[in-house]
Amino acid sequence: MNRPFDMVGVGQNATDTVIIVPRYPEYNSKSLFAEERLEAGGQVATAVIACRKLGKRCKYIGTVGDDERGRFQLMSLKTSGVDIEDVEVVPGCPNQTAYIIIDRRTGERTILWHRDPRLTLKPAMLSRESICGGRLLHLDAGDLEAAATAAQWARAAAIPVTCDIDTLYENMDSLLQHLDYFIASANVPEAYTAEPDPFKALEIIRGEFGMKVAAVTLGADGVLALADGGFLYSPAYEVDAVDTTGAGDVFRGALCYAVLEEMPLDRALDFSCAAAALNCTKVGARGGVPTLPEVQALMQRAGRRVNREYLVR
Repeated sequence: MNRPFDMVGVGQNATDTVIIVPRYPEYNSKSLFAEERLEAGGQVATAVIACRKLGKRCKYIGTVGDDERGRFQLMSLKTSGVDIEDVEVVPGCPNQTAYIIIDRRTGERTILWHRDPRLTLKPAMLSRESICGGRLLHLDAGDLEAAATAAQWARAAAIPVTCDIDTLYENMDSLLQHLDYFIASANVPEAYTAEPDPFKALEIIRGEFGMKVAAVTLGADGVLALADGGFLYSPAYEVDAVDTTGAGDVFRGALCYAVLEEMPLDRALDFSCAAAALNCTKVGARGGVPTLPEVQALMQRAGRRVNREYLVR
């Protein structure tokens, strides 16, 4: 079937106020900050832009507020070449907001965020035709009912579904049963299974739901994944990190690109780790979103940061 898009992303966006400090302040202290700037971010919105910058046709579906921050987000998506025809602008509502404190010494960040309940994406707001208008569907679990509906529609149309799970949500099984690629943040597998060993936790999750790939991103340690061939560990690439915000989102956008390109899983994980590393070299969730030649060049020249704890057993 000829589809108008390669990737359709359904989920959250945020407009971030980034505050860069010389070092993270101690509790009950007063600190001078070095810089403040407004940046666009959000899980799925950033992943969609990453996939678009790598060369794919991408559509974003979600909600934005009708304030200045919402308009800033829409402009970021539009100027990146992402289709925003199905974005719902919620009148009288502020956009999802985050305040991000970045430690200049390490690039690590602390995020404070707020999302007005009126921004909730509901199944009735979705179009089945739009959801199934791409060759791949990427989701987060923030608006669980809408995400589960979209995933079910896509699976029924034989469209692969990838999902970014960064938090344990109630009734998450309604979504997990429809996924082909489960990509969780480091804390999620243990939170879901009560199993602290990430190898065993991924085995439990994949055994229960039968997804093609179950993976956990490990920040500076890379990513661990389980598929039919067993476990694969892809170490992170070594770069001079300025800001780690959005690294996981860019990883997922790059993985969507790799799936669309039918890369072998080991190559896809390496590719996605390289894209995530490059994003960390600039400030902002989308500050360093790379092009395809930039990812390829880093993979050829950069060292890897191997954590032996995750070497395949």
